[in-house]
Amino acid sequence: MLVVVFSIFLFGCFMYNEDVKSIAEFPFSRPKAQESERNVNNGGKTTTVSVVLNARTVVETEVESDRSASDKNDVVVEQKREIGSVSLKSGAVEEIETPVEEEEEEEIEIPPEDCDLFTGEWVFDNITHPIYKEDECEFLTAQSVVPPGKKSLNKTGSLSVFRIEDYNATVEFYWAPFLVESNSDDPNMHSILNRIIMPGSIKKHGKNWKNVDYLIFNTYIWWMNTFNMKILRGSFDKGATEFDEVERPVAYGRVLRTWAKWVEKNVDPKRTKVFFMSMSPLHIKSLDWENPDGIKCAKETAPILNQSMPLNVGTDRRLFALAANVTKSMIKVHVHFLNITTLSEYRKDAHTSVHTIRQGKMLTPEQQADPATFADCIHWCLPGLPDTWNEFLYARIVSQS
Repeated sequence: MLVVVFSIFLFGCFMYNEDVKSIAEFPFSRPKAQESERNVNNGGKTTTVSVVLNARTVVETEVESDRSASDKNDVVVEQKREIGSVSLKSGAVEEIETPVEEEEEEEIEIPPEDCDLFTGEWVFDNITHPIYKEDECEFLTAQSVVPPGKKSLNKTGSLSVFRIEDYNATVEFYWAPFLVESNSDDPNMHSILNRIIMPGSIKKHGKNWKNVDYLIFNTYIWWMNTFNMKILRGSFDKGATEFDEVERPVAYGRVLRTWAKWVEKNVDPKRTKVFFMSMSPLHIKSLDWENPDGIKCAKETAPILNQSMPLNVGTDRRLFALAANVTKSMIKVHVHFLNITTLSEYRKDAHTSVHTIRQGKMLTPEQQADPATFADCIHWCLPGLPDTWNEFLYARIVSQS
């Protein structure tokens, strides 16, 4: 039996994070590198989806956005490569006395592993998308799609566990912005500009990632405050305070190699499928898409449609190349690299902009009138772009089930 949980990235993309506000005017990168849910009885087995993400996705259960779903979110990716289909035929029906109509074949499209889901172009579609309407979905903040008494959300330290009783399944969010130990690991008190990491220390976090069905990793936005990263000499537990500074890609590579070793050693590929999400881009400077009169991503209502123009919105492609290469080089555990970066770079229109939360509250009309200061061009609207990421993830899960 199959249990599929596909709402993995829906947790609170409305959230504006004070900790990433400081990167709004920061020059992000130096020269670029090359580059149904179904009601299923699972025989008592618990299906766990563990999500390890950075600050752009946080659990938010109290504040609901009043922003209505707009046309700018009614966009889907048109794939340039045809996806193969598999026909499932019902069993033959023997005629005895009365003719019985043969059931129609059900067409199920399952993309093969070598299908490039991530290369295509955005097309407008307000018929099949959004998959759900915002005004019909209180579950964006309250998870009310699940009946009362049939769900629970428990937070313990860095781990938040949302349990759906009828499905005997959990979706878990674990706060580890750098994957390895850092001085920003407190899920509530991490407003630290002087961020220090321990590139070789991952066991403290990793013990929370074992024995699940699907592991989805991501780390990027918290790396973007400075060109160099601070590496601790010694251990936080032993009170060490001295550190060395190394260039961002050097530190990122060390962390990913530590993470890869942990995955190879601790993950049973027969039990757990592992995914790594690539970088979620930002849209801070409107000149990046040739709009000299724009203010960050504010008032943008359409994607960047000219795919022939060189696009550089500040994504550090050196980190992208490292993530792609490290995941590809892993031998024991196959890691699915979900390349959401380029397709998301074209979605300058999909951010929460001035329809966002700051310090736990929706922006006031006065704040909304000052997009240069308050527009959030880091997080994304729901319904919106993260739903497309979910569809890619879901396609990969189903194709191997």
